[in-house]
Amino acid sequence: MSLEQLSVERKALRINLDSKKYGTFAEIGAGQEVARHFFQAGGAAGTVAKTMSAYDMKFSDKIYGEAGRYVSRKRLVQMMAHEFGLLQDRLSSDRGEVSQFFAFSNTVSALNFHKTNECHGWMGIRFQLEPLGEMHDIILHVRMLDRENRLQQEAIGMLGVNLVYGAFHLNENPDDFIQSLADGIDVERIEIDMIEFNGPEFDKFDNRILCLKLTQAGLTDAIMFDQKGFVVQASEVLYKKSCLIERGSFRPVTKVNLDMLENAKSQFINREQVDEKELMVFMELTLGSLANEGTIDYKDFISRIEVINACGYGVLVSNYFEYFKLASYLRRLIKKPIGLVMGLNNLADIFKQEYYSNLEGGILEAFGVLFKDNIRIYAYPVEEETFERYRQQFRRGDNVSITESSNGLIIVENLLVADNLRNLYKYVRENGFLETIKECNRENMKFFSRDIFDQIVQRKEGWKDNLPESVANMIESKNLWSDSKK
Repeated sequence: MSLEQLSVERKALRINLDSKKYGTFAEIGAGQEVARHFFQAGGAAGTVAKTMSAYDMKFSDKIYGEAGRYVSRKRLVQMMAHEFGLLQDRLSSDRGEVSQFFAFSNTVSALNFHKTNECHGWMGIRFQLEPLGEMHDIILHVRMLDRENRLQQEAIGMLGVNLVYGAFHLNENPDDFIQSLADGIDVERIEIDMIEFNGPEFDKFDNRILCLKLTQAGLTDAIMFDQKGFVVQASEVLYKKSCLIERGSFRPVTKVNLDMLENAKSQFINREQVDEKELMVFMELTLGSLANEGTIDYKDFISRIEVINACGYGVLVSNYFEYFKLASYLRRLIKKPIGLVMGLNNLADIFKQEYYSNLEGGILEAFGVLFKDNIRIYAYPVEEETFERYRQQFRRGDNVSITESSNGLIIVENLLVADNLRNLYKYVRENGFLETIKECNRENMKFFSRDIFDQIVQRKEGWKDNLPESVANMIESKNLWSDSKK
């Protein structure tokens, strides 16, 4: 039976009718929505060993141990480990040789009465691929987007069934597994922004690529990696933090990228409410910057992640081409100050009205989202000569000019946008939303990243000169970007 023909109910029934599958369901926060599907499908007596909902926090702690945050990855893993351990301890001698044990768990914060909370949850399954086999985990994070508690519970129930079914029947093909997660659910009702496959048979999969595929499949618009390249959940990493973020292609990270970020950081930490100890600094790649002729080179993607990590930074990969959409996403997660770092050429692009033609309110609507509350843009200067070369080479930047030169540099203060937008630019600048990055190294301003990349591909003499030492060493040791076709 094809994937398209299997409804959520049929998936639950197929699991129930398989005498090898046997396990428990432990659910916290939105009722026992996943277990309910298996009971309603029929034949659950052969599959379900136990269902439970340790809803009370103190009761939950007594069972699983303390976790700090109850809707968290840590709590989910505690639940899976505890329940799977009980299955093995109590039933291995009776049916271990003929059963594939599993422990499905979720911990969810569904919509509260006042509709004021973040609606999200962690969901996972620990399971065996064969009787007496090693345990494997599949873990994901979901956001529920419905505005009714009942509908959120319904979506969680269907997602859980899809996860259990996929774990047993689609574990060899993560592409099919990811596509199946939203079966029976409108993709506008949920967002899955993190997924992990862990276990000996899953070592062949790269969780970084799997998470990128969530974005490609339209299940989320952003995924995050920490400084070591591990997939993390953005809302947990950014919880109660301020953040500074630089967008780029980072193919690879250059000295100018670090100069931008480090000097912007020196200014950012002087803002009110910014505690350097509670500051997240990271880089952002857009899905568009990863695509070449409509497809993504996963090897190239991993190379970019690794060179960013080599510089000590985490990475956000997003589907937000427009800055105002990125700002809206960050503001949803962060209440403290946010800094966006960019070059003057990118700042000029923000003032192109054609980028906002699909918005009913045009550029004013976009700027109302972008330049709001806690966000400030830190713009890296560019030499006039370099900017003119940028215009000619990429045919961009024609919508701006400058007033009198500032020592040969184009900065926030002498940039002139189109005549009909100058009062808007003045408003944005005078209200403190734009700030020129100071103390920059002018030697870094003479090259475009594309020029540096061409030098790297061809291994031209001096190709390391514009790269941080850690990046140059990694490119050399791993022979990255050595194929001229890449």
